[in-house]
Formats: sequence, C-alpha cells, structure tokens
Amino acid sequence: MRNYLKSVTAMCLAAGGAHAGALDRTGQSVDVLFEDGRYVEFSFATISPTLSGTGTTLTPGIGSGDISPAYQQYGAAYKADINDRLSYAIILDQPFDASVDYPTGTGYFAAGSSAEYDSMALTGLLQYNVGNGASVYGGLRLQSAEANATIQFNTPVPALNLDYAVDASRDYGVGYVFGVAYEKPEIALRVSLTYNSEISHANDTFETSVALGTRSSVTEFETPQSLNLAFQTGIAPNTLLFGGIRWVDWSDFALTPSLYFQRTGGASLLSYAEDVTTYTLGVGRKLNDTWSVAASLGYEQTQGNLFTNLGPSDGQRSVGLAAIYTQGKMKITTGIRYVRIGDTTTVAGPFSPAGTFENNDAVAIGVKIGYTF
Repeated sequence: MRNYLKSVTAMCLAAGGAHAGALDRTGQSVDVLFEDGRYVEFSFATISPTLSGTGTTLTPGIGSGDISPAYQQYGAAYKADINDRLSYAIILDQPFDASVDYPTGTGYFAAGSSAEYDSMALTGLLQYNVGNGASVYGGLRLQSAEANATIQFNTPVPALNLDYAVDASRDYGVGYVFGVAYEKPEIALRVSLTYNSEISHANDTFETSVALGTRSSVTEFETPQSLNLAFQTGIAPNTLLFGGIRWVDWSDFALTPSLYFQRTGGASLLSYAEDVTTYTLGVGRKLNDTWSVAASLGYEQTQGNLFTNLGPSDGQRSVGLAAIYTQGKMKITTGIRYVRIGDTTTVAGPFSPAGTFENNDAVAIGVKIGYTF
C-alpha cells in the first residue's frame, strides 16, 4: 500500500508530456525523491502527433500535410537515503523538445521547411527531512540544447520569399532547483512545490540565406523558469486523488539567430506570446497487491494568439489511463494518453493569418520500470 501511494501520482504521466505546451515534454517531475529506500527507474515513451493546417492568406485552401513526426522520449532516475534525515536523487530527462517537418510537393507555402530542437538534462537533488512531515530539497541541473532549421517560404511577394537554414550547435548551461514538501502518511497526503530556474545558453550558430549569404555568430537564449505544485491525498481505502499545476514562463523565451532577425525584419525563429499553465487531476485505485490503476485529465487554456509556423499549437485537453504491475521489488508502469491539440493560426511576416491548424491530436504510450533494493 505504501509503495502504491508513493507511485500513483506519476502513473498517468508514464506516457510522457505528450505534446504539452510550447516545447515542454516531461514536466520536470521530482517524484522520485519520495520513493522508499534505494530506488532506480527507467522510462520510455513514444508520441505520435497528427498536426496539419490549411493555407489562408497564403496558398488559400491548400493543406500542409502532417507536419509533426512521431518521436520518442527516454529517462532514468536514481534515489537513495544517506541517513534518516538526508536523501538524494539523480534524474536524467529530455525536458524540452520539438520537431516540425512540412512535406514537400503539397503546394503549401511552407512546404519543405523543417526544424528540430533538442535538450537533455541531468539533475542532482538533495532532500532534508525537517521533521513533522516537512522537507526541503534543492540542487543543480546541467542542461544541453541544440537546434536546426530549414525554412522555405514561397509567398505571393517574391521579395518576401525565404530560403534560409540554421544550425545551432549543442551548448551546456547550469540552473538550479528548489522545493518544499509536506507529507502525512496516515491519510496518504503529500504536497510539494518545486521551482526550476531558467537556464542560459549561448550556441555557436551557422546561418545561410539566399538573400544575405552566410554568417557565423552566437545565439543566446534562456529555457524558461517554471513552478510545479503537485498533490495527492487519500479519499477512501485504497483510493487516491492526485493532481498538479505547472506554470512555465514561455513569454520570456525567444530563439533569434542574428541573420534570421535581419532577413525577417526583427522576427524570432521561435517564440511564444504567453506563459503556459497546465492543470492535471486524477484518481488512482489499488485493486490488489499486484495491480493498481489510475485515470487523469489534463488542461491547458487556448490563448488565441498568432503562432510561428514552427510551433502551431495552442492549448490542449487530454485524458490518460495507466496501470502498475507490482511483483516483489519491481514495478512496471504503463500509460496511454490522448491529447486534443488546441486550434491556432500562424503568421508569416506581414501575412496574417498565414494558415489555420484545427482538429489535431496526439497519442502517447509509455512504460516505466522501477526497482527498489
């Protein structure tokens, strides 16, 4: 029962971020800190989005085709106790990620354009048990990030056509994590509040533009700060209510290579107008000593802003189902999540809206294997 209560809040997240707001993919959870004793876990998820749009001002009525290829996520974590007061955890994840690939031959104005953003983070945390159920924790996060894109926009105004490519090589930055938690095991209560700092990057960048030639420079940007509030509480024997709120400061994120900025008259390659807040609520149930199940709902508000053509999604609604199989010291968590991606419109230079993206979705399937020893 105790291990079940420690694990259930992560059950429906086994399928990964499943196309969460902006570039967010993992939610930067610290739940492994609350596992008992010495514990290790490995996770894998595959996410299959379907994301397509239709031209409006540009290439009216012509479809973009599916622009979001399937992708995979990997993660691992280790937790151990130092003594009765101190414990530590090491977490490896891919916190931010994006991949867009417009098919060629469609006639859509952005056909042939593609972009990828990739990150990897290694987080070390130390937790101190203050007493009476309270604890504090914190640590450092080492994060790498790289990006590349090929932009081919064919517009009715030849002077505004864009034939551009960029490669920002991998760079490493360091940030920090700080949090507080309160637990009351007799009612299966746990509340945690975690702050993740922004992390600065300065990527060596090589750009090519048919109109302006080539340029080598350094592109500086910051992955956003965030705040996670997570909770769980027993509501009946073997039944748990859980959920969380995650706020991410995406309005301060802008990826702006210098040649692209010059060529487009001041635009960013990728940016967001608003912060993103994600809400999750779910119920878990222990069926017997071997099986537990859970279901959850997720929500991100649609903002109604214009988006770049490299990130055309606005808000989401999701439903997740998961199960844990426990055998001795091992537990296997499987989860599936369906996401309804919010409708949005895109902008390309002075053309607004350039395209509309409606009725899109994503399906994620994940597996997590944990072992206590």
